[in-house]
Amino acid sequence: MVIKPADLGTPVARVPDYWEEAKAELMKRDRIMKKLIPQFGDLSLVGHTDPFLTLARSVVGQQISTQSAEAVWGRVLELCPKVAPAQVLKAGQEKLIGCGLSKRKADYLLDLAQHFRDKLVHVDKWAEMDDEAVIAELVAIRGIGRWTAEMFLIFNLLRPNVLPLDDAGLIQGISRNYFSGEPVSRSDAREVSANWEPWRTVATWYLWRSLDPVPVK
Repeated sequence: MVIKPADLGTPVARVPDYWEEAKAELMKRDRIMKKLIPQFGDLSLVGHTDPFLTLARSVVGQQISTQSAEAVWGRVLELCPKVAPAQVLKAGQEKLIGCGLSKRKADYLLDLAQHFRDKLVHVDKWAEMDDEAVIAELVAIRGIGRWTAEMFLIFNLLRPNVLPLDDAGLIQGISRNYFSGEPVSRSDAREVSANWEPWRTVATWYLWRSLDPVPVK
C-alpha cells in the first residue's frame, strides 16, 4: 500500500514552514520539479499531530489495500474512539481481532500501545532528535520497519529531507518522471535525489502527487 498524505490519521492544518522555500529551490535546480510543482498550485503536505494515532493507523494499513484499511480502521475507531494507548490495551487482542485485524497486527498494535504507555519511546524528545535516532527508536517496536518510521518522519514530524527508498510510489514517480517509465534502481533514485537535498521530503511528495493528484481525505 502506498501511503499518501491523509492516509495516516486525521489531518490538521499544519503545513511545514519550509514548504515555499523548498518549492522555490527545487524548481530552480531541477528541470522536472520546475514543470511538476506548478501543476499542484497551493497543495502541500499536511501534518498530523498525534504520534500514537499516526503509528497505529500505519500498522493497521500495512500490506492491505486502502479500501480494506479504511474498513478495518473504522471498526478500530468504533472500539477505541480516542485511539489512546490505554484504550487499545483495555480492548485487548480478541476485540482487536474482531475489528478485522490479524492476530499478528493485533499484537503489533498492543506492543505499540505498551511502548507509549510505559514511556519506552521518548515522544517529547523526538523533535530534538535527528532522523536516524528517531527511526532507531521506532523500529524497536514490533511491526514498525524503516518504511513506516520514514512515513512517520514525513507526516508527523514534518522532517524536510526524508528519502523513503522502500516506497513503491517514490520509485514509480522517479521512473515515470525521470526515466520515461524505465525500471529504476535504488542507486538511480539516490542519484536523482542528490539534486533535491535538503528538501527530499518535498520532492517525494510531488512525485506522489504526479501519480495521484488528489490527496486522499
